[in-house]
Amino acid sequence: MGNQNMEKWLEKAEVLIEALPYIQRFNRKIIVVKYGGSAMVDEDLKKQVIQDVTLLKLVGFKPIIVHGGGKEISRWVEKSGKEAEFVNGLRKTDAETMEIAEMVLNRVNKSLVQKVQELGVLSVGISGKDGGLLKVEKKLSGGQDIGYVGEIKEVNPKILYDLLEKDFLPIVCPIGMDDKYETYNINADDAACAIARAVSAEKLAFLTDIEGVYKDPNDKDTLISELTVSAAKELIGDGYIGGGMLPKLNNCIDAIEHGVSRVHILDGRIAHCLLLEIFTNKGIGTAILGDSEERFYHE
Repeated sequence: MGNQNMEKWLEKAEVLIEALPYIQRFNRKIIVVKYGGSAMVDEDLKKQVIQDVTLLKLVGFKPIIVHGGGKEISRWVEKSGKEAEFVNGLRKTDAETMEIAEMVLNRVNKSLVQKVQELGVLSVGISGKDGGLLKVEKKLSGGQDIGYVGEIKEVNPKILYDLLEKDFLPIVCPIGMDDKYETYNINADDAACAIARAVSAEKLAFLTDIEGVYKDPNDKDTLISELTVSAAKELIGDGYIGGGMLPKLNNCIDAIEHGVSRVHILDGRIAHCLLLEIFTNKGIGTAILGDSEERFYHE
């Protein structure tokens, strides 16, 4: 075997050894993956995300996928002759749109189940309706009624614990019911955050279309690899965080303050971003952690 080939194999061995302490630390721990953005519509990225989550399962993690489907819902709403309407970034959801959303999300859900099972891991797709997982109340947007959009008020994680105990990989679509058993659409970020809190997840990972949290969004060199909750609140208070990152970062802070050990914001457009973030010393996105948590990344 030539020197170049030997170096290549040694590099692969070093990568595996670098992953070892993370596999040891998180063995049998729950990790919630919020799956959305471009990684849901690009077939190659979709395959890579499912490979990542399946690998996490096979090396001893207990992953739960919570997925969105906004782009696909908009496509089917337009196909039906309706126009997608948004109020303060939230989809206005009448009864017909709710019917379309539930149909589309369940279709997406079962396609993800299929992809996981193609890789030899048993998976079960559920919605927040199943087992009373997500109980909601009507969500208002700036005081305005936007239809069947739900705010989560209670999570009953029993069905998730039962599936994990039986060695299934749960895949959850963000649909819930209110006290009158009416169906509501839920923001997938909110659903992932609420589920992570309810199961005291070790990690919550958001797959997004951004690289992570920047101190200056216009300067790519200001990506923050690790961010404590207090530092995150300072960034928000000082006006550095805006747009779609603001509610996402607030969700992250909320999750950490309610028992989730670490939250990761990752660019789902990068191949195998989950593995790179979780199993390497430097990572590629932003990890948010409690002020007293041990820091992982070292130069």
